[in-house]
Amino acid sequence: MKTLQFGLNIPTTTAPGNDPIGWARRAEALGFDFLSANDHLHATGPRHEVWTLLSWIAASTTRIRLATRVLGVPYRNPAVVAKAAETFDRLSGGRLVLGLGAGSAENEFRALGLETGSLGRRIEGLEDAIAIARGLWAGGPFSHDGRVYRTEAAEIQPPPDHPIPIWLGTVGPRGLAMTGRLADGWIPSIDLTPPDRAAGMIEQIVGAARAAGRDPDQITRAYNLEIWVGGPGSAEPGIVSGTPAEVADRLVGFIALGFNAFNLNPVSSDPDDQVERLAGEVIPAVRARIETGADGN
Repeated sequence: MKTLQFGLNIPTTTAPGNDPIGWARRAEALGFDFLSANDHLHATGPRHEVWTLLSWIAASTTRIRLATRVLGVPYRNPAVVAKAAETFDRLSGGRLVLGLGAGSAENEFRALGLETGSLGRRIEGLEDAIAIARGLWAGGPFSHDGRVYRTEAAEIQPPPDHPIPIWLGTVGPRGLAMTGRLADGWIPSIDLTPPDRAAGMIEQIVGAARAAGRDPDQITRAYNLEIWVGGPGSAEPGIVSGTPAEVADRLVGFIALGFNAFNLNPVSSDPDDQVERLAGEVIPAVRARIETGADGN
């Protein structure tokens, strides 16, 4: 199984007091493995655009990996995304995780004059986007006559000097099967992938990976969670909360379901304190439980 990883959400808000650069530097100093930020363009609130935000963060950090969680494929032409990803990865020292999704914000697509299409068509577009990115990254002219997107003898130079991981934010049967067949990682949110369904969804990914001749243990399975250390425990539905020990217990339980990474999104009124407590109290407890085999299995 892949090494257990812990990531941290970077708020994209431009509201006063939000300091994404300071937040990122602190997360790197505290030992988090990756940072992630979501992708919304339509003004549901004052926010940064994710590519620009993560590029700025990459220039201000040195080690921590940076993930788009997840780019909505309908927002941007996949071939252009592939080139942007290559440049980002190269300039950041190989730290990009390219998170992609079919896109569910239909109101945003309409507002911005983008094609909406059915969910099925957007899933087809996501598969095209993966094929186009991997084809262009392989070097040489690449043509793809997809169901939604196409290229004709397209070429990007230079190609990446190492494989850029692609994580998908999928939840339906077709998307889960695609994740198993094609992706390097899966990053679902707990509200769309509740614990009582998560194990079955992971089984679908594992089955599709094996059917495609892939090792499912090489697929990162990162649970995207809202979290509150010191919060009211189970009284707060949809949020992993409680004492540090209780939060650690919940995360260990999610590992037993099949997850091997977490993207943590603190939701208390003091996020700086939350990051310190996660790094100093929760994450070491989870790692110790896993290393000693005291995971309840």
